[in-house]
Amino acid sequence: MGLNIVDFLYQGATLNISMKTPKTKKRALKVKKPLKKVSRLIGNKIVKKNRTMKAAILENINQPLTVAEVELTDLTFGQVLVKVLVSGICGAQLLEIGGHKGNAKFTPHLLGHEGVGIVEDVGLGVTRVKKGDKVIMHWRKGEGVESDFPTYIFKGKPMRSGKVTTFSEYSIVSENRLTSVPHETPNELCALLGCGLSTALGTIKDEANVRFGESVMIVGAGGLGLNMVKAATLASAYPIISIDINDHKRDLAKQLGAHLFINSSTHSIADELLKNFGIKEVDVIIETPGNKHALRDTIPFLSGVGRFIMVGQPKPGETVELLNASHMFGGEGKMIKATQGGKFSPSHDIPRYVRLHKAGILNIDNIITHRIKLEQVNEAIELVRKGQASRILIEM
Repeated sequence: MGLNIVDFLYQGATLNISMKTPKTKKRALKVKKPLKKVSRLIGNKIVKKNRTMKAAILENINQPLTVAEVELTDLTFGQVLVKVLVSGICGAQLLEIGGHKGNAKFTPHLLGHEGVGIVEDVGLGVTRVKKGDKVIMHWRKGEGVESDFPTYIFKGKPMRSGKVTTFSEYSIVSENRLTSVPHETPNELCALLGCGLSTALGTIKDEANVRFGESVMIVGAGGLGLNMVKAATLASAYPIISIDINDHKRDLAKQLGAHLFINSSTHSIADELLKNFGIKEVDVIIETPGNKHALRDTIPFLSGVGRFIMVGQPKPGETVELLNASHMFGGEGKMIKATQGGKFSPSHDIPRYVRLHKAGILNIDNIITHRIKLEQVNEAIELVRKGQASRILIEM
C-alpha cells in the first residue's frame, strides 16, 4: 500500500518501514549514517532537501541588504561549493546596490567578489581544486572551467547569482574564480588578494607601467586607493600623492607610503604639488572612486609622458568633461585608459603575491580597518559609503 508524504528529520536511528504485499514479508530499511539534511519521505523513497545557509541578499535596488536563510542547490558542471571564511567589502558593491552595474533587473541576488574559503564539494569537470583546499575567491577569471551561473533558493523561488559571491556562509563558485593557496596563508591576505590588493598591484605594474622614481597621484583613499598607495610604494614611485576629501585618511595614507596627502576639498592640488615638490605635473594618475568631478579636475595634472588610469567606474550615462583638451597633445602624448582589475591574472599572480608576503616584502598592515559579522553588513556598507573605512572584512 502507498505511504502518505511525511516530513522528518533523520538523526541516525533505524527506520522500520513495513510494506505488506502478497509475496513479501516485513522488510527493514536501515540507515547507518545520520543525514545532515532535512528529508522528505515520498512513497518509499527518501528525497533530500537542500542545505540552508545564511546570506546577505540584494532584494531591492537602493535598499539595505536582507540577511536571511538561503537554500543551496546541487552543483552542476564546473561548479565548486565553498565554505566562506572571510569576505572583503569592495566599493563595487555600492554600485551594485545602486543598480549601476547592469544588475537591477536581476534582483534578488547575492553580493561580494573577494574572499577566502574551504572547498566542501566539487561538481563534474572540476580538476584544479579538490575538497579540503583553501582557496581565494576572485572575480577575475583564472584557469579552470567556466561554469554556468549558480542557482539558489530564496523564499521558495529559484534565485540566480554571480559566478562568485562571498557575502554568505557558503557559495557556489565557478572553478575559474578560485585559486588554491597553502593553508597557512593568512585569511586577511587571501581576502585582499581576491580584488583590492591584486587590482592595485596589477594596475601599478601592468597598466600604469610605473618606473622607479616616477611620480604617482592616487585619487581616493578608500580601500582600493590605499592598496594603490601600497603598490606604488613597492614599485619605488616618488613622490606618491594621495588625494581625498576626508582628513582622517591622512595618517593611513602616510603609514602605507604616501609622501603627501592632499584634502582636495580644502586645499589646491596645484599649490600643494608646487610647495612640497616643486612640480606642476605627475607621471601617473590613478582614479579609484569613479567620480566625474575628480576625473575632470585631475586629468590636467598629467605630465608629457602621463598615463591616467580609470579604476573606478562612473555611473552609467555620466559625462566626464575634459578641460583644456589640447594639453593632451603635450610631450610624447598622454593616455587615458580604463582598466579591468589591473589585468590581474589570478592563477599566475596569486602564487607570486603569497610568496612576497611570506618573505615579508608584501605586508598588509594598516589596510584593514574594520572586522564585522555578516549580520552587521549594512552598517559596514554605510561606513564605506561615507568614506569612514578602508577595507572591511566580514568574518563568517
